[in-house]
Amino acid sequence: MKIKFNHLAVAFTAVTFAACQPQESAVTLEHQGDTLTIVHITNPSKYLLLPIQESCNEGKVKLDTGSPADVAMDVRLAVDSVEYYVPFALPQGAKKAKVTIGRVSANAVCWENISLADTFDTANTDYYRPEYHHTPLYGWMNDANGLVYKDGEYHLYFQYNPYGSKWGNMHWGHSVSKDLVRWEHLDPAIARDTLGHIFSGSTVIDHNNSAGYGKDAMIAFYTSASDENGQIQCMAYSNDNGRTYTKYENNPILTPFDGLKDFRDPKVFWYEPAQKWYMIVSADKNMRFYSSADLKNWEYLSQFGEGYGVQPNQFECPDFIQLPVDGNKDNMKWVMIVNINPGCPFGGSATEYFVGDFDGKEFKCDTDKSITKWLDFGKDHYATVCFSNTGDRIIAVPWMSNWQYANVTPIRQYRGANALPRELSLYTKNGEVYMAANVVKETETLRKSTRKIESVNVENETVIDSITDGINSGVELEMDIVPGKAQIVGFDIMNAKGEKTKIYLDLKSGRAVMDRTESGLIAFGEKAEPHFKENHDRRKTESVNYINDFALGTWAPLSLCEGKSYHLNVFVDKCSVELFVDGGRIAMTNLVFPTEVYNSLRFYTEGGKAEIKNLNIHKLGL
Repeated sequence: MKIKFNHLAVAFTAVTFAACQPQESAVTLEHQGDTLTIVHITNPSKYLLLPIQESCNEGKVKLDTGSPADVAMDVRLAVDSVEYYVPFALPQGAKKAKVTIGRVSANAVCWENISLADTFDTANTDYYRPEYHHTPLYGWMNDANGLVYKDGEYHLYFQYNPYGSKWGNMHWGHSVSKDLVRWEHLDPAIARDTLGHIFSGSTVIDHNNSAGYGKDAMIAFYTSASDENGQIQCMAYSNDNGRTYTKYENNPILTPFDGLKDFRDPKVFWYEPAQKWYMIVSADKNMRFYSSADLKNWEYLSQFGEGYGVQPNQFECPDFIQLPVDGNKDNMKWVMIVNINPGCPFGGSATEYFVGDFDGKEFKCDTDKSITKWLDFGKDHYATVCFSNTGDRIIAVPWMSNWQYANVTPIRQYRGANALPRELSLYTKNGEVYMAANVVKETETLRKSTRKIESVNVENETVIDSITDGINSGVELEMDIVPGKAQIVGFDIMNAKGEKTKIYLDLKSGRAVMDRTESGLIAFGEKAEPHFKENHDRRKTESVNYINDFALGTWAPLSLCEGKSYHLNVFVDKCSVELFVDGGRIAMTNLVFPTEVYNSLRFYTEGGKAEIKNLNIHKLGL
């Protein structure tokens, strides 16, 4: 075996995001052949900084302690060029540490750039990082997990890859908030282990000590996923307000009785009539119900879903909630939230729901299998789940992206954001029960200043300049649209370059529309490469052009609203536009990537005059 040693002192190179260690800390590289390297570290600092190149294949990086619990992480170490760095935590207080790295060539550029550091700078350096939406400090984020409220804190766990801005190495990342809009970032709460990736799930407060870990312990349920073990349901508990979790020693607590491949995303809730805990878990194109007295031993009850809703689909990330119809607590209905991929009417992933009744064993839907009800009519709304332990309020948080292009959006420091939290409610329209998803009232605390315009009479077009100051792009537009005789009433949210997101009501076709075909960057592949370099020093993402999946308009039926006039709230951030009509009867969430800040409005009509009343332009900020 050919062994090649390279000796690297810590102070050899200044690295972005890093502060170098003293001279006594050092790295020695031992190349064993061409694709296995042992990294020997003396006097370890806090982190080993790993250089990343997203187009590379994944290497295997493992902190080697000699324990059977050691797990190799999948990391795209730089081969030709370095795009950014991620921190790999090292044991503190030790004199030596060993990291083994496989599947990376001995002549890759990562070996010249790997280094030690005690700090990792997470300051916002990405052009498209939102002003007021939740994102990870760095790395990849997708589904929200384990949403729960306890002792004045909202806990937002999420699917998280701390070793790159593409999907992989699923951990539960963790942020907390006291108001649903200002988030404090904490260390990941549950890490990938030998059973597999830590997939989506839920958290409950064990008020009655059902599991035996103490009254009011936080109990998390998640799917462990690997090729070796399949998808199995596991449990962990926390006695420090969700900061750290101990995994149940007898995991898994539930496996599919029929060997099903797609069996994931457990949502656990207390079912008062039976005085038991219930679990709903996605099972391919169904949802399965289970019950338990102790949160560890689960009994199968029933399943629901085959053939329901849009087809074809893959059921994922369920939730199961009870709500009053039209605010009447004497008329309660159960709602099953189902996230599907594919199936979105505009392509890719989306969120649908079913309204019905539950008898403690089976869910009965009120509508025919062929009827699909959408929670959001945008392209970038997925994996929507609700907080536990919030009393009568049902608050949901979506992931704001689409699986068609989530891995290649024009972002580097992080990927993945949550849409604004929404409060859910049921209403009736033409004898049918629908669910509204309105932005939570807490977002009003983001308003820093307001420009009020009592009335704008629009015929043809009217332009309003200076909706932002060109620095902070966070804006909420609030208005009432009275269409009058106009067939189309709308507005463009624009910048000086002519890039725009169009929002309009088409009264003739009965649609509310958001069009992002001219919104800015609309192709995330080789065709966009010159633009990235010119404007934001971006590097190439992949040799794929997603223009046909991204550059489109999305629409919702105006029949969900009462008509005559329409109340709109529109939230604009660095890379997103969210539309709420009539208190969330229509919700529409879309990513946009303008190359300059949107800073003006152009109202327009076709077919007659319309009036814009009570126009408030709120500048938003944390």
